[in-house]
Amino acid sequence: MAKKKESKEVISKLKNKYFLKLVRETNLEQVFSIRVSRMSISLTIGLSILLFTAIIVSIVVFSPLRRFIPGYPDSELQQMISNNIHMVDSLEYELQMRDRYFESIKNIMDGKDPVNYQNPQDTIINYEDIDFSISKEDSELRETIAKEEMYSLSEPVEESQSTDIGKIYFYPPIKGIVTSGFDISKNHFGTDIVAKANQVVSSCLAGTVISSTWSVENGYVIQIQHENNLISAYKHNSELLKKTGTYVKAGEAIAIIGNSGENTTGPHLHFELWHNGTALNPEDYIDFK
Repeated sequence: MAKKKESKEVISKLKNKYFLKLVRETNLEQVFSIRVSRMSISLTIGLSILLFTAIIVSIVVFSPLRRFIPGYPDSELQQMISNNIHMVDSLEYELQMRDRYFESIKNIMDGKDPVNYQNPQDTIINYEDIDFSISKEDSELRETIAKEEMYSLSEPVEESQSTDIGKIYFYPPIKGIVTSGFDISKNHFGTDIVAKANQVVSSCLAGTVISSTWSVENGYVIQIQHENNLISAYKHNSELLKKTGTYVKAGEAIAIIGNSGENTTGPHLHFELWHNGTALNPEDYIDFK
């Protein structure tokens, strides 16, 4: 009972009303008066503190003043963090591509299926929104490919029967002008051939596609594993026509010439030929003219 009386007394004291008056000292004239209680004064002070705190926080968070807060990164540091995140993501992707490439080669050497993975440019497509009508340019390109393959001499060639590389017939991946030759001293392990735009790139021998991907340095790249431990690589393409794990014949269209990747100075094909892990000079085996 005593506690209830004490609580009632406290509540009644908070609710008691008081007059706050301002009086002139000279003539005791009343200038201002207000009726208040302890409860109303407490609420007013509390709300004022909350409003003042909210205003200060808003000014600090949504204005340049936040840069002066210890530990808060400035704009240059934020940009640096963002750039580092992108670089780490790119490095992780390149490492994954390298590991999958080596795994594909190992599987093919062991007689297993190569690792099949998607091109980095592949995305989820809504096929209902795609126009499947054949354009004039597409029809002309298909007709050109058909004519080139119609008169291809790759079918009768039995390159798998020969173990002497010098006796193997290599189908020219593309016809054009050689602008940069094979030079190990400059770490240029292939031949650069310039040709007409949208020209088809063909496989030099029959084999299995072990890599059909995209990289920052070389753009769209396709690599093929042939018999006799031969590997051919085709870089800087504008489009790849075959996927990893696909078996292709000699002279079969595998890509379209392009200018993709950072290590390119114009539309051309960078062609490499490797045997037992050693780079060969493609011009010793193929006539690109």
